[in-house]
Amino acid sequence: MLAEDALIPLSALQHQLFCPRQCALIHVEGLWAENERTAEGRILHERVDSGHGESRPGVRVTRGLALRSFALGVVGRADAVELSGDPPRPRPIEYKRGKPKAHRADEVQLCAQAICLEEMFGVPVPEGALFYGETRRRQPTLFDAELRRLTAETAAAARAMIAEGRSPPPVRTPACRRCSLEALCQPGRLEKPPRVARWLSAQIEG
Repeated sequence: MLAEDALIPLSALQHQLFCPRQCALIHVEGLWAENERTAEGRILHERVDSGHGESRPGVRVTRGLALRSFALGVVGRADAVELSGDPPRPRPIEYKRGKPKAHRADEVQLCAQAICLEEMFGVPVPEGALFYGETRRRQPTLFDAELRRLTAETAAAARAMIAEGRSPPPVRTPACRRCSLEALCQPGRLEKPPRVARWLSAQIEG
């Protein structure tokens, strides 16, 4: 079992699956920059986190619940957790700007929340939901064996990289255009070093 100070932010899993270098820039080098997408996402989460819990027939909603999993080695907060049944069974709800994505980073983040809730409540959490601001609808998410495996592997990779304290080299991909850290990362420039740097490297190696 990991020590408390070895836990990494739950958000690092989403960053790691989207781009390991982005994860390192944020969680190793402490860099951050906002663009329109991240600002909209931050405002959305601030609104959700500032909201009060609520109750509906048979369901109680808790917002901003602190989460922790020693199995995954993560700590964070849930946007919303629905509690229903007796004893109460939790169901995580995560709010996202935009629309569902081709990659599984959002699903991994939600699954990590479910694993935290399973440890905290001692009950199975088989499914949750992602709410996207652009579509204005929930996307149910089942926490099957494949998603749980991907979540555990992503958490292990992020923990190892953060513990090592080393950022991987940049690799330009189409996703770079959507990343708020593109100017800090400089994937196009650093992936192919300037001609002088390559010449000096050749002289040293020669």
